[in-house]
Amino acid sequence: MSLRWKIAALAAATACLVALAVGVLVHVWTAMDVRSRAEMEATNTVYSAMDVYRRTGTLAGGAELDPADLPTALRHPADDDRRVAYDGRVEGNLGPSVWGAQRVGGPGSPVLAVRINMSPQLHDLRRLDASMAVASLVSLAAALPLAVYGAALVARRLRRVAETAARISAGDLDARTGPALGRARGRDEVTDIAATVDLMADSLGRRLRIERQFTADVAHELRTPVGGLLAATDLLPPGETEDLLRARVRDLRGLVEDLLEISRLDAGAEAPVRARVPLAAVVAEAVARTGLDTEVRVTEAPQGPRVQPLESVESVESVESVESVDTAATVETDPRRLERIVGNLVINAHRHGRTPVRVTVEGRTVVVRDHGPGFPTDLLLDGPRRFRTGTAERGAGHGLGLTIALGQARVLGAELRLDNAPDGGAVATLRLPR
Repeated sequence: MSLRWKIAALAAATACLVALAVGVLVHVWTAMDVRSRAEMEATNTVYSAMDVYRRTGTLAGGAELDPADLPTALRHPADDDRRVAYDGRVEGNLGPSVWGAQRVGGPGSPVLAVRINMSPQLHDLRRLDASMAVASLVSLAAALPLAVYGAALVARRLRRVAETAARISAGDLDARTGPALGRARGRDEVTDIAATVDLMADSLGRRLRIERQFTADVAHELRTPVGGLLAATDLLPPGETEDLLRARVRDLRGLVEDLLEISRLDAGAEAPVRARVPLAAVVAEAVARTGLDTEVRVTEAPQGPRVQPLESVESVESVESVESVDTAATVETDPRRLERIVGNLVINAHRHGRTPVRVTVEGRTVVVRDHGPGFPTDLLLDGPRRFRTGTAERGAGHGLGLTIALGQARVLGAELRLDNAPDGGAVATLRLPR
């Protein structure tokens, strides 16, 4: 149930409770007033009838002497003591009544009693209850649409705030709730929430811009000294030390290049150069460039161009067999960025998972799977974090490789989904757009 209907239901329930409370109070007060008036009338009637009886010996005002249906509580009143009692019995046309009684003389003398029928007053009370019920239903029918309309206004504004927050969470840091809510008159809780969301987006945007600028500055500043270090290693005499130092400097240069690539992706400075290429061949070439023992499989898509089956290729040493796939199975994409994504996924699978690592191409989908412990839970929930890697006990790592793969996938307009297989292992699924 949406918030609009919850608020409307709450308003309707509140209106019903108010109407019920008012109706019960009016009914009880009216019933007490009717009974009080009947008791007063019975007392006055007994007084008048007793005066007439003592003066003339006749019964007036409907008075009776020792009537058979007189309530037991009034059969033995004290001398000259006028008493009243309520009788709820219904007999024929007589409904609930109030009796008034007084002994005519001394002890043993008859009791003069008067019966006041309350049926007309109670009939009026029932008509009053029915009128109040009808009035309550009419008021509820008129108030419910107004409550739904008012709740819809609040729910619509909250929904717009939620949509803006979702856009911010998805990466659109320029989204704001102000234009969506319009110029609201005054301030209320919804405008406070909207203002808080805007302030949060501003703060988050500033922090991300500072982080991105810092990453770009560090990468640019390190590029020159790292290049100098790499050139200096050429001057070292050949040997184990020179090989170790050269490898470390190359790793450092690769890290700097990755930082520069991430800074360009963050800044939105990357644009794809699209071309129609055979997907299976590009994937096989990307796997071959990694130099890792990887199994590549091409299967026929459920719907789409027919593809010839490709036998498993260990280490993709026979690239010609991959290129023999029907070239009609092509996609329009940036092959360089596609190779970058596939290469990073394969390297990540070998580095943090366990063999066998399998790459499957089906239609426009590329799946990279290993048989290790799988991706960590926090990665599946929050996405990859930069410079965060995992051990074999913690699951597949995610340093800069997955971050770059996700960024390049966004540039291509593709979807990169990270998941764990039911029988173990990390699964990365890349779906290229049509």
